[in-house]
Amino acid sequence: MKQKIVITVTMPCDKCRTKAMELVARAHGVISLAIAGDDKDKLEVIGDGVDVTCLVTCLRKKVGHAKIVLVEEVKDKKPEEKKPEEKKPEEVCFWSPPPYCYGPPPPCSMVVCDAEPACSIM
Repeated sequence: MKQKIVITVTMPCDKCRTKAMELVARAHGVISLAIAGDDKDKLEVIGDGVDVTCLVTCLRKKVGHAKIVLVEEVKDKKPEEKKPEEKKPEEVCFWSPPPYCYGPPPPCSMVVCDAEPACSIM
């Protein structure tokens, strides 16, 4: 049974806010955690089997004043039923042969000149 828990905690600075979030995140059964409220003084916790009284007691010891605002059950959304898709007429595919391909070009012939150089000094 998932529960949504809203807890108001006195968090005057970012360090206290971080400490409170770390403490709640380590609690057994916590699935998600968010900061809410205009003053960012509320923690919204969603979890399965979370011990709310133990959580608030720990917050009071480590961070400061804390009180429970709301505890309610979270209902799972039912998956929407999918309508069966209309069957499209099957397309007829024709296989066409690949275009005519030529083979690789013949290798280049090399011309080697064995004539002696015209200059005899070298």
